[in-house]
Amino acid sequence: MAAAGKDVSKQSAKNIDRLSKAEAAELRREAPNPVWFKPLMFGFMLLGLIWIIVYYITSATPLPLPIPALGQGNIFVGFGLVLIGFMMTPWWK
Repeated sequence: MAAAGKDVSKQSAKNIDRLSKAEAAELRREAPNPVWFKPLMFGFMLLGLIWIIVYYITSATPLPLPIPALGQGNIFVGFGLVLIGFMMTPWWK
């Protein structure tokens, strides 16, 4: 009989842990974003846009910036940075 009491207390402790984990997950979902989230998201978008603009402006010069060795690959880098910013938008609250 004593063993059955121990099982019940262990089970109730497990249920409390599960409830607290579920409540914690729900609170995290409803919590606002950190202060750095929005500037980082828009920063990626702007950095990608600036990267592409700089490449287009300097592509006719002998030294196309930002990274001359990439050539046309600079466009992919710029769009990749913009894409990272856009991929962050669903989590913006």
